[in-house]
Amino acid sequence: MLRSLVFLAILSLATAFHLPPTFRPSISLNAQVKLTNSAGKAVMVAEGSPLKAACSKLGIKPKYSCKKGDCGSCTLSVGGSRIKPCVGKVPAAPRLASIAEKGLMVK
Repeated sequence: MLRSLVFLAILSLATAFHLPPTFRPSISLNAQVKLTNSAGKAVMVAEGSPLKAACSKLGIKPKYSCKKGDCGSCTLSVGGSRIKPCVGKVPAAPRLASIAEKGLMVK
């Protein structure tokens, strides 16, 4: 009896946070996003890639303090959202396109 209770407890712990494959977010690293800095320089980067690398390609040098995302000193505006490049990823293109369609400038 005790064995079956232990097995049941372990089984419930192992599946407590399991999500079916249909609910897992998918990031396609093949999709390219065009990012432009305030000077007009544009680069194509893969969506979901580190924002820190995209910043260096654009010549943007955020001021880093902690490099862990705690302090917020490196926070940048990307497509109207504030993202920390030390830990952030390049957002998906449709999100940026929808902002551009509303007439807002995408930087």
